[in-house]
Amino acid sequence: MTATPADGLPVPQRYGAILAIALGIIVSVLDGAIANVALPTIARDLNASPASSIWIVNAYQLAITISLLSLSSLGDILGYRRVYQAGLLVFSITSVLCALADSLTTLTIARVLQGFGAAAIMSVNTALVRIIYPQRYLGRGMGINALIVAVSSAAGPTVASAILSFADWPWLFAINLPIGLVALALGMKFLPANPSRRTGQRFDLLSGVLNALTFGLLITALSGFAQGQSLLLTLGELLALLIVGVVFVRRQLNQPFPLLPVDLLRIPIFSLSIGTSICSFSAQMLAFVSLPFFLQTVLGRSEVETGLLLTPWPLATMVMAPIAGRLVERYHAGLLGGIGLLVFACGLYALALLPSHPSDVDIIWRMILCGAGFGLFQSPNNHTIISAAPRERSGGASGMLGTARLLGQTTGAALVALMFNLFSQSGTHASLLLGGTLAAGGAVVSFLRMTQQSAPAA
Repeated sequence: MTATPADGLPVPQRYGAILAIALGIIVSVLDGAIANVALPTIARDLNASPASSIWIVNAYQLAITISLLSLSSLGDILGYRRVYQAGLLVFSITSVLCALADSLTTLTIARVLQGFGAAAIMSVNTALVRIIYPQRYLGRGMGINALIVAVSSAAGPTVASAILSFADWPWLFAINLPIGLVALALGMKFLPANPSRRTGQRFDLLSGVLNALTFGLLITALSGFAQGQSLLLTLGELLALLIVGVVFVRRQLNQPFPLLPVDLLRIPIFSLSIGTSICSFSAQMLAFVSLPFFLQTVLGRSEVETGLLLTPWPLATMVMAPIAGRLVERYHAGLLGGIGLLVFACGLYALALLPSHPSDVDIIWRMILCGAGFGLFQSPNNHTIISAAPRERSGGASGMLGTARLLGQTTGAALVALMFNLFSQSGTHASLLLGGTLAAGGAVVSFLRMTQQSAPAA
């Protein structure tokens, strides 16, 4: 087993380790969105209704969300490298099962298992970045990580369209196998061992079950309400969420090593950073989900044109995230994040105020503004979340970072459905205005972090 240096890995090994993480994150994040484009085709091939085929996407997201914190806790106990490699192995094998599925039931089960593999990858990736990079360069490592997550999230439909242009839908999943195996081989060679963990830490199975029920009920209630399910059912889900959530949190308060990191949430700069992360990803999803409807149904753009017009956003993020990762080494993350979210909010408001017949340039510069602002915020924010936690709690911090992203994305997607139900023809306009407001609110919270001293990495 590779010994962990006192402060990061030497350069040749560092590059191999970050490549192993990058490949795993790319396939696991891409698979959250890549199936959306092929849903009609998959439903037709498997003789499934359009409504039931949504479970192909929801099962994956739900499995990740309910298991992320549990797997990050296992990372603290067993080692981040072990959990990451186990996740890669499970993800690769279940991707093959997805490709071979011959019914909606088998595909949904395979997607649940694939989601658990992806959760293992996502739960510890930033904890690994922390021990791969020297502390003085941690911002650069977090910049690369934020870049990969942001671009992978945005590029799902484009990648799916490219694969489907020359192959059938099973290849959306089968292509993960060679990438996963390469990442696994790189990980075995280059990923570092865990630093020493606290003595006496054991996995709390009951907390894991309560965690899964809490987040499962939260997502179910959010999605159901947004899609217009009966009010009585929604209230029942909220009541169950309240009861289970209270029991879960009370149990965590009495645990020396809580699965829900309430010890970290007591650190003001950590909890403020988690809040801004949820706001930013909610705002991002409000735009990503609603804009294609506006571009195609209102402006009459084709699917290809829509993809091209959305592309400047992830490209701008790709440029800005590494720059922000270097800037956080010199400037407070609260300042950079606040400026980034204000730029992001301006971009969303500008999209909401598009003229009735906009040119491509009118749309593109607004997309660039959104992407640049999002990239300027994300890297410093992730850096703060990880560095605010003690080193032996890096797994918990990494799990909360991923959970905040997923909660934000789930909330944003649910809010889009709600906006379309409430405002019908102007659903995209309402979504963009709400997204801009969330981003502006997140900017205020980010600036508040400047009153808190960034905790040095222990």
